[in-house]
Amino acid sequence: MKKFSGMLCTALAVGVMLWPGALAAQNVAFVNMNSILEDSPQAAKAMEELEREFSPRDSQLVTEREELQRLRDRLEREGDLMTATQRADLERQFTSRSREFRRAQESFTEDLNVRRNEELAKLQRLINDSIIELARDRNIDLILTERNVLYASDRIDITDDIIAVMQRLR
Repeated sequence: MKKFSGMLCTALAVGVMLWPGALAAQNVAFVNMNSILEDSPQAAKAMEELEREFSPRDSQLVTEREELQRLRDRLEREGDLMTATQRADLERQFTSRSREFRRAQESFTEDLNVRRNEELAKLQRLINDSIIELARDRNIDLILTERNVLYASDRIDITDDIIAVMQRLR
């Protein structure tokens, strides 16, 4: 029964909005959030900051991966020619370094994800503030995003205007 009454309320709300003249009184706009996340200067700056911050660790991981590959190649190439002790030592070294590499790689990925999420949260707050500012300036009553929108006319798309507001906020 609750489900039916909820659907009835939703249907009534949609009916009132679509009633002739009701929608004409509304000022509706659309924003493509993905475009803003890709095209805003703040998004580019956040990506550059993450790159600058994590590039040294990434380079270290690449170097260590290459070194592990050399150790593996050496084991395959020279393993049969080594004494049992030499081979065991090299295998232990490879196993130990591989374990450390996996830990460092997991730590790197976790740290990068945490920082990316922090930057994304800051960017989303800025986008929301920009949208609200523009909506108030233009007396927009309703702004929709691409989520659950099947179609939005270019006439109501204010994505470029939001990016322009964000460019002024640099």
